[in-house]
Amino acid sequence: MASEDFVSQIMSKNVITVDASEKVLKALQIMAEKGIGSVVITENGKPVGIITERDIAKKLVQDKNTLDKKVKDVMSKPLITVSPDTGIFEALQIMRKNNIRRLPVVSGGKLEGIITEKDLLYWVLKVAYAPYPPP
Repeated sequence: MASEDFVSQIMSKNVITVDASEKVLKALQIMAEKGIGSVVITENGKPVGIITERDIAKKLVQDKNTLDKKVKDVMSKPLITVSPDTGIFEALQIMRKNNIRRLPVVSGGKLEGIITEKDLLYWVLKVAYAPYPPP
């Protein structure tokens, strides 16, 4: 791994958020509209949780009223995050250890981006097919 392989290089910077007071249905509508599988939940502008399509589906099977609940009552918490200067391999280890597929990137309490399994796959392929030794 090169010394410059940090989360900040491969993260998506345009993270879609939903306020903790919104209903689950609203979060699901946003995910469908944007073609994404999750949204980061914020309170007073700070990231506090995450909710995924999978989370909603699991909760919906248990409780048919899930869509009417507030996202803060359904979101995954505490929010597991990394900083922009976290190494990519370390981020992968955190995701595996916690059995998560998305990892918000936070600096000074501010949401900077998100790294997903897809981002990691692209990084792995880039590293695997990069010429060795580097020029």
